[in-house]
Formats: sequence, structure tokens, C-alpha cells
Amino acid sequence: MGLSAAIYGLSGQELTGEERAFIREAEPWGFILFQRNCASRVQVRSLTDDLRTVTGRAALPILIDEEGGRVQRLKPPEWRKRPAMAAFGTLYAKDAARGIEGAQLNAQILAADLAEIGATVDCVPCLDIPVQGAHDVIGDRAFAKDPVVVARLGRIVAETLLEAGLLPVLKHMPGHGRASVDTHEALPRVSTPRADLSKSDFAPFKALSHLPLAMSAHVIYEAIDETLPATLSPRIIQEIIRDEIGFGGLLMTDDLNMKALSGGIGERAARAIRAGCDIALHCNGKLAEMQEVAKAVPDLEGKSLARAQAAERRIGRGAGASVAGSERRLAELLA
Repeated sequence: MGLSAAIYGLSGQELTGEERAFIREAEPWGFILFQRNCASRVQVRSLTDDLRTVTGRAALPILIDEEGGRVQRLKPPEWRKRPAMAAFGTLYAKDAARGIEGAQLNAQILAADLAEIGATVDCVPCLDIPVQGAHDVIGDRAFAKDPVVVARLGRIVAETLLEAGLLPVLKHMPGHGRASVDTHEALPRVSTPRADLSKSDFAPFKALSHLPLAMSAHVIYEAIDETLPATLSPRIIQEIIRDEIGFGGLLMTDDLNMKALSGGIGERAARAIRAGCDIALHCNGKLAEMQEVAKAVPDLEGKSLARAQAAERRIGRGAGASVAGSERRLAELLA
């Protein structure tokens, strides 16, 4: 039996006996941490060490959404509050060199925080292009509204993480910035012509298509597929993500529990894999749902397995960077 095409959340700050048994049987490709799993540096490191012991995998993908701003799982006072990514777009607009330096310093600090707790994948950068009138679920999570600036700052963040031995995740492919509703609550429909999407929304992803990991968007793009969101659309995944954008890495779903998707949790996972996603992401840590997903997803094989192995080979390969003085310099830049 090989690794299964799934990433799971966990219920709490340490593994339960039931979770241990499930992990040994299901053999998921990776795990994802949330605030409920993170109380202190020592506690989270113990949890991630335990996951490596149970799986027997030193280069285990352990993800976390550590963007800064509204999306920060490592909370004060144990960890410092991190700025939203829009802060670096704002700084870039005033002085490009300072914007780039700020984004790089911030990514170095994020990498150091994650390495300390044993996480190996940060779900950044967010390459979405927010537009006037869209829901603010993206908002200041985006670097800017200019695709060129988004691509440039996203590249700095991604390459800085890779240099430190962590994997970045491009999200939300092929673009979430035009969504009129929050995908946690409903399914957005985007009616923008394909030519406009290609010129703007898809452009940052195309510029960074060589990177190893990406996350799909639960968004319908009517100009391409009037019925299915990207996560479940074979046409969008093949024609847009793989062909037009040129992304050759491992594609994971956004959280399967979001209300943008319908049907049972196992059905959602199976449909996403059939559509062309490599990995199903299930986040809430509910064991019964995880068991449903495990029954619905296959083992990693073929191109999906090759993409997963290519990503894993980059974990821990970076030398890391000293962050002494980085907080002070970053504060100076953002002041």
C-alpha cells in the first residue's frame, strides 16, 4: 500500500489513539495544522515530531496557513503578530526595493517560526488579484491589484521559503480575487471573459508555474466551465491550470469542507481527484469524515506520485537564514 492522496487536519494539540491508528492505516501524504493545534512552540514541536514517528517519514509534509494578518495560526503572545501581505504591496508602491526587502525579511521570519515547530510547508503566497466589488475574503491577503507586482512579491516569498528548506503553496489557482462570496459559505460565480482572466488573474500563477505546490479555487469561471468550480472541473484543471498556466507541480484542493462544494465529503474528494487534483485536503480534524475521505481517494500513483515525490525532495534542502535583526529591520521598513 502506498501513500494516499490526502492531507488531513488533526483534532487537538496531541494525537489521540484513534488518530494514530487511522494514520497508520490510511497513510496520508501529509497533514495541516490550525490554531487549535498550536498552543506553544514546545507543544507544536512535540506534535510534529510525533507525526514523523508515527509515519516513519522524516520529510513529512506538515502544512500550515501562516500568511499573516487575518490568516495567522501561530497567535500572540506565544508568537508575534505578522503583517498581512498587502503591507508589502503598499510598501512596494512607494519604493520597490523596500517592498521586496520587506517581503523577503517577513518570509525569512515565517520560515524560522515554522522550522522551529517542525512544519515544512507554508500555504503562501496568495497570488489572487482582488477587484473592486469582490468579497473581502481575499482582501489584504493579496499583495496588490497589479499582476506584475503580485508575481514579483510572490516569487520573493516563495523562493525565500525554498531557500530555508520549506515548501510554498501557490493559491488559489487559477485565481480567487473576483469571487463575490466567501467560499467558506457559498459557491462564487465569475462571469469575466476568458481573455481578461488570462491577462490578469492567471498571470501571476503562470509566472510562478515552476513551483512545486498549488491549491485550487472553489470558484466557477463561467467563460470556461459554467457548471463546475475549478476544484471539480476537468476542463479548468487541464485546459487552464496545466496547459495555459503551465503548472506542473502537485495540485491540492482547497478545504473540502467549504460550503462552496456540495455532496458528501467522500464524494467531494473523489470528484476532485477524478477532475485532476492530485491531493484532497480535509481540514477539520473530524475522524469520521477523514475515514470517509480515506475510502474515497486512491493511493498516489503515476504523475501525481511523481509530483509528490518531487515536492518532498525539496523539503529541508535549504540552509536557512539567520533572522537576527530581521524583526527590527522589518519594523523600520513598515513604520
